[in-house]
Amino acid sequence: MQKWFSALSILAVASGVAGCGYTPEQRAVNGAAIGAGTGALLGAATHSGVGGVLAGSALGAATGAIIGANTAPPPPPPGYYPPPGNCARWGYYPLGAPYCIRYYGY
Repeated sequence: MQKWFSALSILAVASGVAGCGYTPEQRAVNGAAIGAGTGALLGAATHSGVGGVLAGSALGAATGAIIGANTAPPPPPPGYYPPPGNCARWGYYPLGAPYCIRYYGY
């Protein structure tokens, strides 16, 4: 029971950092690392010896890389960033989005 609790608690902590990365490549690498670690823990928790640890880490890395690469968020829309223009001073909304306070020539 103690081993299952520790394995599940590590799995819960690992799932908290599973969303790190923005591009599909970054998500694939992070997913592979988290999957390999989780697979190794679960392989060790099932008392399968070294073979179980290696098989669990290999399957976890492959699964984590596939899922991580396919769950990357889409890029922001083109109008998300402020257009380059003649803005003399930028301000920021409370959530961090920029807006122009003062323009040149006005």
